[in-house]
Amino acid sequence: MAGIVISGVRKRFGDVQVLRDVSLSVAPGEFVALVGPSGCGKTTLMRIVAGIERHDAGSLDIGGRQVGGLRAADRDVAMVFQSYALYPHLTVAENIAVPLTMRRLSSWQRLPLLGRFWPGARATRAGIAADAAAAADSLGLGAMLGRRPAQLSGGQRQRVALARAIVRSPKAFLMDEPLSNLDAALRVQTRREIVDIHRRVGATTLYVTHDQSEALTMADRVAVMQAGQILQVDTPERIYADPADLRVATFIGSPRINTLPAEIRADGMVMVAGLAMGLRAEGAAGEATLALRPEDLRPDPAGTLPVVTEHLEFLGECTLLHARHAGLGTALTLRLPPGATAAQGPFRLGFSAPRALVFGADGRRRAVRVLEAAHV
Repeated sequence: MAGIVISGVRKRFGDVQVLRDVSLSVAPGEFVALVGPSGCGKTTLMRIVAGIERHDAGSLDIGGRQVGGLRAADRDVAMVFQSYALYPHLTVAENIAVPLTMRRLSSWQRLPLLGRFWPGARATRAGIAADAAAAADSLGLGAMLGRRPAQLSGGQRQRVALARAIVRSPKAFLMDEPLSNLDAALRVQTRREIVDIHRRVGATTLYVTHDQSEALTMADRVAVMQAGQILQVDTPERIYADPADLRVATFIGSPRINTLPAEIRADGMVMVAGLAMGLRAEGAAGEATLALRPEDLRPDPAGTLPVVTEHLEFLGECTLLHARHAGLGTALTLRLPPGATAAQGPFRLGFSAPRALVFGADGRRRAVRVLEAAHV
């Protein structure tokens, strides 16, 4: 089992710097999701690891071997693409068997007609067929081996692409937004299947997605990427609850985290619209941002923040209350539990002070202390 180590990788296309000193380690057998908005460089990084693109600087190590100068075919990684990349004229069994055919059969043995009669070809092909069938069975495709891609649903095609990757027993799996072409229900089902496959096979996996729900539910660790840089790498729980950067906090979470313009006074007190938030921040005084998750806000007659209700969204498992800060005009979202009474008109908000996040003017997280006398 092999790990992946990316160190100081840079990539430029013309005048555009796409990757800026990117470093990331994936331990042997680990599932790491690389998540970020479109255009942040995550697919470029994946293609560099796969050997499809060349990097300008930095190093790549797979399984303890430097692979930066190797061709894609010599890196022993399997890539699952967004578009499935299946051969339409081949059956499911033949599509799954393609990497084994290329690896185990000589160029003479692969000839369409004469190759089957070449010495050793028959036994080798039988072994390939058995391995392809086993990979298909592991993904519930055993009854579809004779079908062609046009006869399959989107979810079934993606499973064929996964089986083709598994059958190689590669050092690492690279997955580039493999679920983006599926509808919502199929995405949920297929991501469970991918996690189950990873647990069974135990292969090192680097998974690229722009969908934070995929990253948070599937990965052992999540790497958040923006503007060609990796901002934070941590467990899904810590990425959500303990973001180190304001850009991470605002990207991760749905609905989006609430942010309020704040000020840190010389004594460390955090102020919003002239009101003390019951928090004392470390570091220099100056402009700041107070960030609060929707589930950490609540209607409270004695609360600190005056707001006005704008509208409600009933989602079944919860209700989203959209309000606006009466003084700043900043939009805020509350996630109310089932059965909770939604406030109407003007009201005041309280918040869970221990879960409040404060970021300095540079966007970096500030350590804060909750004042015991505060009513927030």
